[in-house]
Amino acid sequence: MDKTDLYEAVARTGKALAHGKRLEILELLAQGERPVQDLADAAGLKLTTASAHLQTLRRAGLVSVRGEGTRLHYRLAGDDVAALMSLLCAVADSRNADVEAVRRAYLDHDGIRLVGRRELLSSAADGSALVLDVRPESEYAAGHIPGAVSIPLPELADRLAELPAGVEVVAYCRGRYCVLSYDAVRLLTAHGRRAALLEEGIVEWRSAGLPIAA
Repeated sequence: MDKTDLYEAVARTGKALAHGKRLEILELLAQGERPVQDLADAAGLKLTTASAHLQTLRRAGLVSVRGEGTRLHYRLAGDDVAALMSLLCAVADSRNADVEAVRRAYLDHDGIRLVGRRELLSSAADGSALVLDVRPESEYAAGHIPGAVSIPLPELADRLAELPAGVEVVAYCRGRYCVLSYDAVRLLTAHGRRAALLEEGIVEWRSAGLPIAA
């Protein structure tokens, strides 16, 4: 055994991350534990394909599994896995021009006001902003930004009256590439509400060691 063998062993973790769908699965698991079928549905994968990706991630020590009868439930192996994914995306954003170009084409945040975590904490504390979580209720229940109100995106148009007038609504969702919060801000703005986008999602929030409510 020598240094080459050591780096090769470390590289196996990198290889497990070298697939877009596996990164998407990790982002989904950062929201909370999920059974295989739910992961497959959320990621738009066949069950067998999702299971194969999960086995790759498990062999790399990035996810763990819990059996419940005939069902298997997966979760991240630790908060450091979410932090690793968050850092990978942040580095890719800042260092890879292709990522920036694709992100802009996919998410198109032109005209959307971005809010950082410091501003969010300040404006939420003084009551000038309402934090809106637009993820599915199960993900909100597993962990959310303290004080955030849960209205899943598909229900938002019918529940606008639940949002108080006179405050800016700051929406967030799973991670930096989650389109749900972008769609929420556009919907709110189209209905004459002041709205902004938290420039990160729950993955980045958790990775920064900020408080999580459940």
